[in-house]
Amino acid sequence: MRKRFAYATKIGKIYITEESSSIVSISFNRINEPVLEEETLLLREASVQIDEYLAGKRKKFALPLKVHGTRFQERVWNELLNIPYGETRSYLDVAKAINSPNGSRAVGMANAKNPIIICIPCHRVICSDQKLGGYSAGGEKVKRYLLNLENLYK
Repeated sequence: MRKRFAYATKIGKIYITEESSSIVSISFNRINEPVLEEETLLLREASVQIDEYLAGKRKKFALPLKVHGTRFQERVWNELLNIPYGETRSYLDVAKAINSPNGSRAVGMANAKNPIIICIPCHRVICSDQKLGGYSAGGEKVKRYLLNLENLYK
């Protein structure tokens, strides 16, 4: 059974969900699904690491993550983990990195469905013209905040 708990952060309330001792979701939205609303040690640790990240004290997360998506989505999400703290890549860069050079739009769609925001850094993906692009997880304001935070502490 999945367990979820809500935490207040500098960028708003986040919901962290675990299943079988892995983090399966971090989002700004309370997803309507059958879960136990109960804090666990793993959920608390995830919250602590996110707070450290938002304070500029953590650059890498040490959490067990488990994503569920299509094979393409999972390839994109795994590639996002390769983008270093304080750096960005374009949707095209990510598409090329996963051997799908014509897949920029599909990368954008996979980014929008990233189930584990912040830890899987979809906020580090921007447009080729250096514009921010979308951030369906929390909006452009949050994306800009996260990128500025990383630039400040890199």
